[in-house]
Amino acid sequence: MIKVLFVCMGNICRSPTAEGVFRHLLRQKNLEDKVEVDSAGTHGYHVGEAPDQRTQRAAASRSYDLSDMRARKVAAQDLDYFDLILAMDQNNLDALKRICPPDKHERLGLFMSYSKNFDDDEVPDPYYGLGHGFDLVLDMIEDAASGLLEGIEQQLVGKAGDARSGDQLAAKLDRPA
Repeated sequence: MIKVLFVCMGNICRSPTAEGVFRHLLRQKNLEDKVEVDSAGTHGYHVGEAPDQRTQRAAASRSYDLSDMRARKVAAQDLDYFDLILAMDQNNLDALKRICPPDKHERLGLFMSYSKNFDDDEVPDPYYGLGHGFDLVLDMIEDAASGLLEGIEQQLVGKAGDARSGDQLAAKLDRPA
């Protein structure tokens, strides 16, 4: 089982969108039993809340249902449990690096490093912007999620039966150039 955590600041816009999109892709490929997915925020501003209504509307317009998700803050045990911890932007990656033991830093990365069609390193935070920002976020997340899934599929096929620690997996999982 490969375990992936998506992280943004409040866990009500970008990271739950990434979780919902990635879950959808896993269902399409029948990989739900091989990949575990969750999302969290580096800040606890919205713990227990559903994703932002604008996020849910944009996601629903593309057949992603985020309504059952609830915001949570990254916990210390997440840093040990998840094989890949993918931040939506550099600020959240830096926050993760501050709380993550140095021997687990290989598990951390930027989600957009898996993108094939966007040159951006970060998924912009749409929270304070106008509604069109949520569609752009979805475009970016769909692209990066597809690239991530390709890398995970290659890892699952290429290393079937090869038990790896989370750090080894993160180091070996190909990220597009």
